[in-house]
Amino acid sequence: MLSREESRRALRRLFRGRPIADMPLLLQTLRTDASRSVFRRLGELGYLSSYNENGRFYTLEEIPEFDAHGLWEYQGVFFSRHGALNVTIAHLVEEADSGYTHGELVAVLHVRVHNMLLELVKRAQIARELLGGLFVYVSAESRRAGAQLNRRHEQETTPARPASVLGQPLEIAVLLEVIHGARRIPGPDEIAKRLAGKGQEVSLEQVEAIFHKHGVKKTPSPHSRSSRP
Repeated sequence: MLSREESRRALRRLFRGRPIADMPLLLQTLRTDASRSVFRRLGELGYLSSYNENGRFYTLEEIPEFDAHGLWEYQGVFFSRHGALNVTIAHLVEEADSGYTHGELVAVLHVRVHNMLLELVKRAQIARELLGGLFVYVSAESRRAGAQLNRRHEQETTPARPASVLGQPLEIAVLLEVIHGARRIPGPDEIAKRLAGKGQEVSLEQVEAIFHKHGVKKTPSPHSRSSRP
């Protein structure tokens, strides 16, 4: 094991060369086989662990350039200014003007959060209300939750934006399902059901608009064609 000062220099040298590292690399860098020693040295510098990839990647607190949500991504590995995923979700929900739906949180965090949301509700760290067939996750504090739900109601009463301007993530999700159809292009209704099963909030009208925009047409079923004698 390197000395304290040698460890500091070695870690800074490592992270200058690469923004993130996993435990095997950190053990090798500090010449130890004790992860506890690694965490002690990282703690002296200040570090974050990823909230995806089972938390197996680490970075120094000074490295990330966080976005407006306090998140940072490097090659598909995500970190949060707020720490662990459960803490991050609770913070995002608390700060949101109109709360979050499950699909909205997935779009922000890029990970599955269904089980974590249920656990946070169970622990009374956040609350949820059913609106328009969807759960909206809001603050556990009743006054704050009321303000968030009022804001959500206001948004629901404004004219819906056409699917063509809803952003690329939804379009990409729909088109990927089309590609996965390979020989047979599924219809908009089937695509909407598939995405709903994966936690993506999308309406049939949105999928139909994306099909129209990109000139995608459902493959006719062979049973729908009249057979020739």
